[in-house]
Amino acid sequence: MGAAEPLSSVLWVKQRLCAVSLDPARALLSWWRSRGPGAGVPGADACSVPVSEIITVEEQDVHGKRSASGKWQKMERLYAFTVHYVQRARQHRWKWAKVTFCCADEQLCHLWLQTLRELLENLTSRPKHLLVFINPFGGKGQGKRIYERKVAPLFALASVTTEVIVTERANHAKDSLYEINIDKYDGVVCVGGDGMFSELLHGLIGRAQRNAGVDQNQPRATLVPSPLRIGIIPAGSTDCVCYSTVGINDVETSTLHIILGDSLPLDVSSVHHNSTLLRYFVSLLGYGFYGDIIKDSEKKRWMGLARYNFSGLKTFLSHHCYEGTVSFLPAQHTVGSPRDVKPCRAGCSVCRQSKQQLEEEQKRSLYGLENTEEVEEWKVICGKFLAINNANMSCACHRSHRGLSPAAHLGDGASDLILIRKCSRFNFLRFLVRHTNHHDQFDFTFVEVYRVKKFQFTSRHMEDEDRNLKERGKKRFGQICSDHPLCCCTVSNSSWNCDGEILNSPAIEVRVHCQLVRLFARGIEENPQPEPHS
Repeated sequence: MGAAEPLSSVLWVKQRLCAVSLDPARALLSWWRSRGPGAGVPGADACSVPVSEIITVEEQDVHGKRSASGKWQKMERLYAFTVHYVQRARQHRWKWAKVTFCCADEQLCHLWLQTLRELLENLTSRPKHLLVFINPFGGKGQGKRIYERKVAPLFALASVTTEVIVTERANHAKDSLYEINIDKYDGVVCVGGDGMFSELLHGLIGRAQRNAGVDQNQPRATLVPSPLRIGIIPAGSTDCVCYSTVGINDVETSTLHIILGDSLPLDVSSVHHNSTLLRYFVSLLGYGFYGDIIKDSEKKRWMGLARYNFSGLKTFLSHHCYEGTVSFLPAQHTVGSPRDVKPCRAGCSVCRQSKQQLEEEQKRSLYGLENTEEVEEWKVICGKFLAINNANMSCACHRSHRGLSPAAHLGDGASDLILIRKCSRFNFLRFLVRHTNHHDQFDFTFVEVYRVKKFQFTSRHMEDEDRNLKERGKKRFGQICSDHPLCCCTVSNSSWNCDGEILNSPAIEVRVHCQLVRLFARGIEENPQPEPHS
């Protein structure tokens, strides 16, 4: 019998006689309790597992006794094999599960083993050898322990070999990716938070551009995608990227996505100042409120994770606003909107169609049919802002399950630009509270949101040097007023929160690079149903 032909048998599962079926054409393994001798009618406890979600198959040595009537009785020698597979639980959580099939026919047992193993061998997207970076200091400092206790055993079960590097300093992972030979790996995995992921992101993108001879300092350069996928084992304080791409920051779930070889394209944005690359980011670039929080929290690292709550409250009470000019190029190639009700999900049609339309735009520009930036009109907005946020993804986390921009897409070649104009402290609080519930956080007169593919920002302090002395006076006044938070003080410059890192440039240029990297993920699944235990 070939691997492409259906295979059915009556086997034992947990002392019960079960009908087991494998349909290679549908890539589905099913089993259910038989209703009679040789019957193959599904019962209420039927289970089905896609072959693509089988982790591995093992032969078992069984010296057991089985009973069809519920009474134990001695039987002839049994042959068995165990199927390890992914079982879905609640809230996008995946669990490792297993089921053991037994029979008295040795040839039949080996036939099942051979057939399943041939099907698994054909799944070529699965990684065989991975490079793992562990941040022993991030989050609660449990990265090494998490890997050894929860991740390594699953990799060993799936026959995934690894080389592990425990980082000793900042940018250790980034520097290593520039130096070592990465051709022998099928992917790179980080055990840590969003900061550790950012290191891998910069290392892989920078390595790819260096190999291709692309100058990253040129804002209009076409970047080359990295050939290696990135896996994230969440061990940080927020794990925003995990929440937005998997739906939960669960170690076992993320490990299983890596083992199955899932692949999810992800947009990356570049930040430039005066033709110099400052950073890349995949989640949030925030000026004003979020920039002030991250800058203040860095001075209070001794407080641990509590520093974010303290700095957040302090920044809210200070209520500073910032004057400047925002220019942006609307993303006309996208088929979605920031106000859409439907978010980005696994197999997202919006990301797929938007990428196709963006490629058509680029082809027309390449062949000289039109200059995209000349045809499309830049929009310019001036004013005073409490916050300027640019979200490449929803930016969901355990405190905000829908995120800063619930309808932002992971791979549509665009980002959501959110402008929060000067308003009262009470109204700003209303806006912040809506990030924790299901109400539309953009439904305020002082909030504007646009889907863009490029944008620029220049602070008023940079625009008009003649106002320099006056702005400095406002800054000093703003520091005084922080002790009396009844006013909304205009301060000269804020900082940028770039995926948790501080940027101090008052003038930047941001561009979205469509699907520049790939993750070991598949996107958040639409209403996954928990599966019954076998």
